[in-house]
Amino acid sequence: MEASAYAKNCPSRQILDRIGDTWSVLVVMMLADGPQRYTALSRRIEGVSPKMLTQTLRGLERDGLIGRTVHAEVPPRVDYELTELGRSLLVLVGALENWAETHIEDVQAARAAYDNPGVRVSA
Repeated sequence: MEASAYAKNCPSRQILDRIGDTWSVLVVMMLADGPQRYTALSRRIEGVSPKMLTQTLRGLERDGLIGRTVHAEVPPRVDYELTELGRSLLVLVGALENWAETHIEDVQAARAAYDNPGVRVSA
């Protein structure tokens, strides 16, 4: 089957869902500098619940984008890091992060204009 994200049964849609997810984007960016522990990820990514972070990490691992290393220590230590496949996303995800941070004021102005028709709002 030829991959086409526009075809309703194409598995590439699942990948777009994964890499387009807010938490996945933030985890990938956090792992850009090297392996991180779960606690470091949870502290740095504000607003993510433990359940959602765990689900995100498992999904990224299942898709081959991150690796998980369990160290035989007491207490147990688990490190997460990008795989080669995951590192191939860094340019794309970094561009998304940069775009979001660069254009947030424009988006907020557009939302305000949409939510308040007839009121002139500028960025």
